[in-house]
Amino acid sequence: MVNIRPLAEQARMKHRHWGLLVSFVLAVLLPLMVTIWYLWAVSIDQYASTTGFTVRKEEAANASDIVGGLAQFAGGSTGSDTDILYEFIQSQELVNTIDARLDVIGHYSAYWGRDPLFSLWPSADAEDLLWYWQRVVRISYDQSSGLIELRVLAFEPDYAQKLAQAIVDESQKMINALSAQAREDAMRYARADLDDAVVRLKKAREALTSFRTRTQIVDPESDLQGRMGVLNNLQQQLAQALIEYDLLVGGINPSDPRLEQAQKRIQVIRERIAAERANFATDHGELGQVGEDYPNLIAEYESLTVDREFAEETYRASLAAVDVARANASRQSRYLATYVRPTSAESSEFPRRFMLAGLTALFLVLGWSIIALIYYSIRDRH
Repeated sequence: MVNIRPLAEQARMKHRHWGLLVSFVLAVLLPLMVTIWYLWAVSIDQYASTTGFTVRKEEAANASDIVGGLAQFAGGSTGSDTDILYEFIQSQELVNTIDARLDVIGHYSAYWGRDPLFSLWPSADAEDLLWYWQRVVRISYDQSSGLIELRVLAFEPDYAQKLAQAIVDESQKMINALSAQAREDAMRYARADLDDAVVRLKKAREALTSFRTRTQIVDPESDLQGRMGVLNNLQQQLAQALIEYDLLVGGINPSDPRLEQAQKRIQVIRERIAAERANFATDHGELGQVGEDYPNLIAEYESLTVDREFAEETYRASLAAVDVARANASRQSRYLATYVRPTSAESSEFPRRFMLAGLTALFLVLGWSIIALIYYSIRDRH
């Protein structure tokens, strides 16, 4: 005999089911309906103006390798300039400047009584305006390419375009100020380097002149060559005297006065050669007046000459740097390149009602589900 299990009772709504349904209506449907009503019946249409720009740097023409190398120090990185511009657009300074120019608070607070959710309150101060600025001025910045794109929202299409153009104008002024400051710094540093190079060159030349005055030698190398010529001449005379002496020894009487005179001449030449050779390494002879030996004088002269040549090269490089800085100062090295001019909207795109309603529904359902699961999980444990 087969036992047949009794049929299950018909499902009925219980208290917890009614509780879930009521909570769903209160926590999801009601706020969603209020949101939809506000978006379509209350919120004011907003218009968007789009613009895009970046910072570009004018490359300097290289007149020579030296000038070209120095020109690299006159400019800055355009990437860092774009980073500065990105922060400047979100700064209090720019917001206050444009507010004084276009009455930003007056425009965005005009609909406060009708649309408080998307409007600015009339009593807003500078900090409140800066906070609201992040909502209506949306920035997209690509650091790899240095491109900045702005989307400006306003309740009127003409005002959105004017506000976007004002941001572009103020950004251009800021870039011009950076460029002028960079040129001024480059000129100041170049002139300072040139002044230092002039002082260094003067000291090097004065030191060389003082050496020549003290030693009474214009060029020790030329003087050394002259002394070597004298020494070579004495050696030639010694060789000739020795030949003459040998000739006399073989042909005259040993008591002949000419033989003694020839010996005396040889002796004098030898002493003179020894004295000349001693002058190269001692402080005797003609160099006794300065009290220095010839090797030290030559070493000192070569050191002073190297200092003067280096000072002259530094001076020429400093002159080239000044020319480069002056050439860069005569033109705008940085400029704002606007690749998308501020547009004028023909239709309203904001607020994006369907997207906001969908996101609101999604978050309400997720929030209600999480709270319901937590509630029944805690209740079932007790």
